Amino acid sequence: MKIWMPFPIIVLVIFSYAASTAAQAAAPLGQQPGSAQSGPLQSLTLDEAEQIAVRNHPRIQAAINLATVAREQAVQARSAYYPVARGSLTGVESEHNSRIAAGGLNNPIIYNRYANGFEVTQLITDFGRTHQLVKSSNLHAQAQQERVVTNRADVLVNVDRAYFDVLRNQTLLRVAQQTVKEREVVADLVGAEAKNNLKSGLDVSFSQVDLSQAQLLLIQAQNNLQASYAELSDALGYHDQQTFKLAEEPMPQPPADLTQLIQEALKDRPEMISQRLDVGSAKSYATAERDLWLPTISVVGAAGLTPFRQDALAPRYAAAGFNVNIPVFNGHLFGALRGEANAQERVQQEYLRDLQDTIVRDVRRAWLDTNSAYQRLSVTKQLFAQAQQSLDLAQARYKLGLSSIVELSQAQLNETASEIAQASAKYDYQTQISILNYQVGTLH
Repeated sequence: MKIWMPFPIIVLVIFSYAASTAAQAAAPLGQQPGSAQSGPLQSLTLDEAEQIAVRNHPRIQAAINLATVAREQAVQARSAYYPVARGSLTGVESEHNSRIAAGGLNNPIIYNRYANGFEVTQLITDFGRTHQLVKSSNLHAQAQQERVVTNRADVLVNVDRAYFDVLRNQTLLRVAQQTVKEREVVADLVGAEAKNNLKSGLDVSFSQVDLSQAQLLLIQAQNNLQASYAELSDALGYHDQQTFKLAEEPMPQPPADLTQLIQEALKDRPEMISQRLDVGSAKSYATAERDLWLPTISVVGAAGLTPFRQDALAPRYAAAGFNVNIPVFNGHLFGALRGEANAQERVQQEYLRDLQDTIVRDVRRAWLDTNSAYQRLSVTKQLFAQAQQSLDLAQARYKLGLSSIVELSQAQLNETASEIAQASAKYDYQTQISILNYQVGTLH
């Protein structure tokens, strides 16, 4: 009896034989380059992975150094409160009756001498400008410290995402390996029955197509696992790829009320705290720029000895005085500086408002995604159970000759797809919980 096959089936059969031949000529399945690991894998839990990233990731270290820069800038601003002292050694030889005649209104005489001494200058008051500069610098330093928390949270959410992605791909690799074994058993059985004229060549072709599809799934799963190892290694701060044996994490509870989460995010997100501090820093700086028009009062004292001198000079000198500087006109410089500072303050306020809107949107979206992922858990579990039952029935019907190979093939495909969906749903939910914690501000 001749078996009629449509053209698409003929193409599918040719493709299956070609893929099967290529797979047999390649390395043994499960041992492609880069998929094997010599020696035992390094065990790693999620907490350990996060601790490694906090110690090792360059973004966190860079943020810590930037926070140190901001603290030192605050110290620089506070230095105006303290006296400035300097020592001097001066030796001069000049022509007789030399005076500096050009370059100034006065023409001081220059005496031959050698002298040593010191000078002390102390700011008495600038009517609050230094206070505002110090306040602005301190607020900026606090904001920079919150950016360390922000960078740490960014790193940790990437670690969590990569961690669960590795677990997902490890599970999918096991599914693919098991699928290949099951399809090989079916293909061998159908091939043996076809030799005894119990099954047709079409059954053999379909079984080979299913086996080739399983082999392609295995190759893709191996590649995805290696790619996820690379992502995890990068998230941990390693420059080369590391391979780990990851521990399963307990399933977290479903998310809480959305309104409560939004309130927590607006209060606890390090970005919000940092931006509010930046607004305060810009406001203090604008006040300091306004105070440029106020006078500054300082005192100066100097004393020293002149062991080698002309007769007109005394063997020692000492003097003290005060100085009051009152701004009068400087080409609108102070007005422009104040205008710039006020504009910067308004910019920071608008950034704060935009950040509030962004956080509300991100928390809402993360909450919806997490609830959706939680709902998929029960649905995919039920789907997998139904697919297993359908596969058992299809196998029984096919063995009894009550159905075609197409029904069995479809049942196998549905069972594999449902198992993949169940594994993906589990790790998607854990990933979404981590993302939600990040958006709320509790992951740091």
